[in-house]
Order: sequence, then C-alpha cells, then structure tokens
Amino acid sequence: MARKSMRAEIVGAALEQFHIRGYNAAGVKDITDAAGTPKGSFYNHFDSKESLAVVALEHYGAGLRMEDLADGEVEPLTRLRRHFEFLRDETVRHGFTRGCLIGNFGAEIADRSDVIRTAVHRSFQQWTALIAAALAEARHAGSLRPDLDPEATARFLLGAWEGTLVVARADRSVSAFDSFFTVAFGTLLARVDDHTGA
Repeated sequence: MARKSMRAEIVGAALEQFHIRGYNAAGVKDITDAAGTPKGSFYNHFDSKESLAVVALEHYGAGLRMEDLADGEVEPLTRLRRHFEFLRDETVRHGFTRGCLIGNFGAEIADRSDVIRTAVHRSFQQWTALIAAALAEARHAGSLRPDLDPEATARFLLGAWEGTLVVARADRSVSAFDSFFTVAFGTLLARVDDHTGA
C-alpha cells in the first residue's frame, strides 16, 4: 500500500497528539516526531500549529460518521441513536482516555484563539444541523411530539453529550452513557407511539 503523503502523516499524528496531550501540550516537534517527518517540513504544509488544528478538527469530524445522520434508508431516531452509540463505543474502545476533540478544543483553547474558536463553532453548527434535520424528519413522520423544537433539542443533546463524555472519562465507567441514553431516548425523544394514550 502506498505511503500517505507527508501532509496526511502530519494531520494523522496531530489528531493523535491533540487527543493524548491536548492542544497546548502537543508541540510541533511532538507531532512531527509522531509522524516520522522532519520538524522543518511542517511549515511547508502548515502556517502554524493553529492552522493544523483547524485541519485536524475537519478530519476528526469526518471520522464521526456524520453522514450516518442523513442516511434516508434508516429511520431517523434509529440512526440518531446509532450515531451516539458509535461515539460511546469509540470512547470505551480507547479506555475512556479520549473525549470529543471538538469539545476538548472548545474547553482548552477557544478562549485564546479566535481561529480555533471559529472552527469549533463551525463544527458544532454542522453537527447540530444534522441532528436537527433527523429530529425534524422524525417529528414530521409523527414519531416525536409536535411541540419539540428540532434545533433547540439538537443543541441540548450535543451539550448533554459533551458533559456525559467528561463524566464518563472521570468515572472510567459507562454509567454516564447509560443515563444519557435513558433520558435522551427514553424520555426526551421517546416515540409518541411508545406512550399509552398518546
């Protein structure tokens, strides 16, 4: 198999280092060492660590399987639940040592970098829009109660999810995930036809 380009190697290493160390602690040398590339070559591909972080966020978002949220072949609430189950399973697979890179950057660096804050904001906006579209589809199909606002609910779900990740990592336990799924899908997004008399 052909070796990835040097730029792709650097982006892949940056994703790993940002996840392991955080933005501030992951230096350019750490990233290029992990990529197996000369430090001097970094600036042939990126203007700064900040610009690399923006690209890393884009690649991270692509790995979240966002496209599954728009899969018209799957019922909207089912695909929404599967999306969060995938994210949960990824967290467990990594031994609860990684959170969401979007949320991590938002907490660590967004107050000190307008470039990264804008990238985090854009990432959350895109994610929210996909969740809101699935919720709107479910509401239109009559699966959700009609007074549920898709966009506000999508923002709430993402906020709840990011908080759930923090607690799950602190506890090294799936308990927080269990609570998220119980409340989010058993109560907030309970199907209309699941309620007797609905």
